[in-house]
Amino acid sequence: MIDQALKQRVLNELAWQPGLDEAHIGVTARGGVVTLTGHVGSYADKCLAERAAGRVTGVRAIVENLEIRYLSIVDQGDEEIAKRALDIISWDLSIPKDRVTINIEKGWVTLTGDVDWRFQRLAAEMDIRNLAGVMGVSNAIDIKPRFPAFDVEKQIRAAFRRNAEFAAENIVVTADGTTVTLTGQVGGYHERTLAADTAWSAPGVTQVNDLLTVG
Repeated sequence: MIDQALKQRVLNELAWQPGLDEAHIGVTARGGVVTLTGHVGSYADKCLAERAAGRVTGVRAIVENLEIRYLSIVDQGDEEIAKRALDIISWDLSIPKDRVTINIEKGWVTLTGDVDWRFQRLAAEMDIRNLAGVMGVSNAIDIKPRFPAFDVEKQIRAAFRRNAEFAAENIVVTADGTTVTLTGQVGGYHERTLAADTAWSAPGVTQVNDLLTVG
C-alpha cells in the first residue's frame, strides 16, 4: 500500500510538471526507490521527469530508465548540433567566454574546459539540454575558482541554518581545502539535493562529496 501511494504521488507530480508530457512515462516504487521507464520527447524532458520525481516526499532514490524519442524528425547531424551548441553557449553571459569546449558523438555531448563557479558549469549543461537532437550530456567542466576558499565549513553551516526547506541538524560538514564532504542523514531525496546545492554555493569550493543517507 505504501509503495502504491508513493507511485501515485510521483505520477501526480509528473502530471503537474509544466511542459512535460508524462503520457508515456511508467513509474514503479519499492521501498522508497522509484524507477522511471518508458520514453520522452527530448533530453530536456528526461531531466524534467527525474527532477519532478525527486521532489516527492518519500522518494529515497531514483532509477531512471527513460528512452528519448524525438516527436519530429531531427535531420541535423552532430556538426549542426555542435554549431548550435557553440552559439548558445557564446550567447550565455553567465558562462566565461572561450573556456568551454564541446565534443559531440551520435548526439551525445561532452563538455570540457573550466569555469569559476559551479552555477556556470550547470548553466552550460542547461543550455545544451534544450537543443533538438541531443541524446545526453556529459559535463566534465572543471571548476577553478578565482578566489581561495575561506572558512568553508562555517559558511556552509550558516547557509544550512538559513534554509527553511530542510533540517540541517543531522548533517555533518567537513572541508579539506576546496573539497567539502557531507555526511549524516536527511529526510528525503529532495533535501539531499538541496543540501549538496547549498554546499556548492560556498566561494572557492571545487568538489562536494555527497555521502548523505536518506531516512
